[in-house]
Amino acid sequence: MLRSLFTRVGPSMKFSAFAAAALLACAAPVLAATETPFEWLEQVDSTRSMDWVRAENARTLPALTGDARFAPLRAEALKILSASDRIATPEFIGDRVFNFWQDETHVRGIWRRTSLASYRTADPQWETVLDLDALAAAEHANWIWKGADCRPVTHDRCLVELSNGGKDAVEIREFDLKTKTFVEGGFRLPESKQDVTWLDADTLILTRDWGPGTTTESGYGFIVKTLMRGQSLDQAVEVFRGDVKDVSASPRVLRNGQGHQVVLLERATDFFHTEVSLLTDEGVVRLSLPERISIYGLLQNNLIFKAEEDWKEGYGLHKAGSLLATPVATLLPDGPGRPLVISNQAREILVPGPRQSIDEVAVTDSRVIATVYDNVRGSVFAFRNKGEWGWEQTELPGIENAAVHLVDASDEDDQVFYTVEGFVTPTSLKLADAATGKAETVKTLPARFDASGLMVEQHEATSKDGTKIPYFIVTKKGHSHDGQNPTLLHAYGGFQLSKLPVYDPIVGKLWLERGGTYVVANIRGGGEFGPAWHEAALKADRQRAYDDYFAVAEDIIRRGLTSPRRLGAYGRSNGGLLMGVAMTQRPDLWNAVVVESPLLDMLRYHLLPAGASWIGEYGDPTVPAEAAWIARYSPFQNLKAGVKYPLAYITTSTKDDRVHPGHARKFAAMLGQLGSPYLYFENTDGGHANGADPTANARRWGMHYTYLTRQLMD
Repeated sequence: MLRSLFTRVGPSMKFSAFAAAALLACAAPVLAATETPFEWLEQVDSTRSMDWVRAENARTLPALTGDARFAPLRAEALKILSASDRIATPEFIGDRVFNFWQDETHVRGIWRRTSLASYRTADPQWETVLDLDALAAAEHANWIWKGADCRPVTHDRCLVELSNGGKDAVEIREFDLKTKTFVEGGFRLPESKQDVTWLDADTLILTRDWGPGTTTESGYGFIVKTLMRGQSLDQAVEVFRGDVKDVSASPRVLRNGQGHQVVLLERATDFFHTEVSLLTDEGVVRLSLPERISIYGLLQNNLIFKAEEDWKEGYGLHKAGSLLATPVATLLPDGPGRPLVISNQAREILVPGPRQSIDEVAVTDSRVIATVYDNVRGSVFAFRNKGEWGWEQTELPGIENAAVHLVDASDEDDQVFYTVEGFVTPTSLKLADAATGKAETVKTLPARFDASGLMVEQHEATSKDGTKIPYFIVTKKGHSHDGQNPTLLHAYGGFQLSKLPVYDPIVGKLWLERGGTYVVANIRGGGEFGPAWHEAALKADRQRAYDDYFAVAEDIIRRGLTSPRRLGAYGRSNGGLLMGVAMTQRPDLWNAVVVESPLLDMLRYHLLPAGASWIGEYGDPTVPAEAAWIARYSPFQNLKAGVKYPLAYITTSTKDDRVHPGHARKFAAMLGQLGSPYLYFENTDGGHANGADPTANARRWGMHYTYLTRQLMD
């Protein structure tokens, strides 16, 4: 028999924000090993590459920042991004509320804390814990905050992540919350893409670059080790090893409200498939779980997870997208090589309908909290385990036609912060007791733009294969139907990420308030209707996402909302790939295309940092059959002489170590070679987010909307 499945620790599991979704949003594609034009631009900071970047920036900056409209647009963006009355995003650490804050005075930011009682007041009394501006100045370093993971139970030490210029790779240092200083002789891990968490008060469990041959082709670690206080990295003890062909292998420590923990080891064989194992005193044991899975936490002795694929468990079948709970013990093998077959051990917490999806999930001491979307409109539910009587659900207060987001949950009780918002309804932050279902609004964002004359509509377009594609329109009440409304069409369409009806002050102030119309398309590849909506546009079916986008563009033109002369497209990351396809397949539909942090050379994307991790989304260019259908849409390969392309604005960051800047550079260079006009700007800092501080972000948005104004409003 395996020894104790649970190890005694302190109170309940800490809920962290939904980093996996954020990672998904930032993914980049894979390239074939064939040599392509302008390949030298893939050398990120070579003299030749950076000379090219400087020349392009010198051409674009005067064109956009020299426009008389840039300065006021930038000023409005900075006012929004650095406003003192915006909601300070809360994070529970023990019985305190922490927040990371940036403004014009604290450009890099301060990490600060207050009591929950103080946070609930109109004027919380904050205590600065770490000043990143001061740290960067003292160390002459370009530090960007990437978060902190604090020791459970005692909540006295944290692993602070610091990034050089916004890269995903971080340096990690142990920080003492009592003395507000880095721990002398404490844990300190040099820069790497790494996944680290506390195993106990004096031991970490982690994956990282341990040296040559220890990272996957995607650039992530595949060897998990434990590191005790006082040990050097070369003394860390290996507990699990994946494979160089995997995306990564990483640890997960789950804790419940009774003070027990389980240690999971997750081997991501591709971006969407994960083999989950349990670390025990006798070694590593593979668990009988679906490989497409999202794991959220531990409630009593139940593992809480979502099956992202149909899962046959014993004699039962659980539909893809179902939220489930199962005792961890039932997932253990029953003897060497023989999985335990027990029918109906997993209990269904919630099974979404065909137009529903479960977006975010948190686990508190006694409840499971989930955001649920019905036709892209969100609600928040708390679920209580009633044993043989199933799971009782309670809806927490919200608003109609809203986006909802779980912000953070306490690891000491059932309190949870969540937000509700709409396209024209400012964000409200609520604090709920999931055990009672009672909630109060603790913060409300002041209106950032005049929405009194705006209306929101939801329509459907019919895609090429007959599928109905929902989309939202935010526009002036009584708008004309003469095709003259300057319109920005936004979508993402990948990695099961949904585009929701969120309140966006930048869009509102810099576009809607100035007479623009904003359209958000819920195209396939996203998660708006669960795993099936995503899988419909995977790999060989990728074109469906693009056909959906074109169908929405054609539908709003048919309705007389806009016309190709007044229609612009915007997308970033995977959405930047969408923009490249929009330019090359339907250049007739747009007069402006913002191509931000994009994937564009899809026949080489697997050779660039992090690219190989997305083969599960796009396919493998080294496989001839897959390369053939990738080549049909890869924007870089489909640029052609003699085609009249819309004037594109292409932008990226030198420090983007997730989606390589070579994609954007080569695409722009090819447009130049073909004699097609374009604008290109590369921020030398910022990472994949392309804006490391409020000032840089304000310039970024000022340039975006100056370009869109010139192309669509003039």
